[in-house]
Amino acid sequence: MKDAEKTSTLPAMDEGMACAPGSMVLLTRLSKQVYRRSSEQLLGMHLRHLVALAYVRDHDDCPQQDLADAFCMDANNVVLLLNELEQLGYAERVRDPHDRRRHLVRLTRSGAQALRRAERAQERIEDEVLQALDADERRTLWQLLTRALRGVEPTESPAAAYAETTASIST
Repeated sequence: MKDAEKTSTLPAMDEGMACAPGSMVLLTRLSKQVYRRSSEQLLGMHLRHLVALAYVRDHDDCPQQDLADAFCMDANNVVLLLNELEQLGYAERVRDPHDRRRHLVRLTRSGAQALRRAERAQERIEDEVLQALDADERRTLWQLLTRALRGVEPTESPAAAYAETTASIST
């Protein structure tokens, strides 16, 4: 039995769940464990940069506003985050060719390389935080978290909806 198992007061899955913390409480506590272990020295960047770069990689040429929506941040804080990423050479903003008032965010080659390094370090952190789960359980956790996130993030970017609305109005 591991030390954490000996001292834990969390009920086991087969025990009564009447007084057990909810999923949001557990996710928050687990997230804090990840944050505690995610030093800039280990990742090679701040955790907020890793999260932002991973989003930009997964949503190529995403409108700047999509970052604000995905991270529940106000536009000013997104600008500050993107300024940091541009200063590091990890991301760049370009004008949207369909709407010159908007910026699209792209991952640079340097940003992609830094992200790969940080994700390798992230794997070590995940191994430590998720040590009580076997490979199948980790895969299931990842699938469930991904599905839950897809359920709350917009499936269509606000910029795409805007472009479709503008196109339908102008035709």
